[in-house]
Amino acid sequence: MSASLLRRGLELLEAPGLGEAPPELQGERDGPRAAGAARRRKAAPQAGRNKATVKGRVVKSAIEEYHKKKPVNHLTANLKYMLKGRFVANKAITEQVLAQNRGRKSKDQPPKKEAKKKPEGTVFTEEDFRKFEREYFGRP
Repeated sequence: MSASLLRRGLELLEAPGLGEAPPELQGERDGPRAAGAARRRKAAPQAGRNKATVKGRVVKSAIEEYHKKKPVNHLTANLKYMLKGRFVANKAITEQVLAQNRGRKSKDQPPKKEAKKKPEGTVFTEEDFRKFEREYFGRP
């Protein structure tokens, strides 16, 4: 590391105003590099008001900003609103709206409901059961 880089690093770490030595203690530097370094030192930002900020701007707290942008749960308010209404849509209209919003792909279609098979009636009547009972068990 060069001496000039080391000096610059020390200047940045020192408190403003304390790092400058009196002129009699400062050594004379000759050459073109010394003049450029002196100009850079003079132009180095001193502690003071930052001129890049907008006038009258208030610094905001990071905690307040976090609380402002934190997501809010609206579930309870939405449930109260939904349950408050007494109007219930017709089931046919609801199905029609759902069908319109559904895609044409097979993955978007609901599973088809199979019709329940009705249990077939027996071919035997009560008289046939009584007759079988008499023949099998021997009761009159």
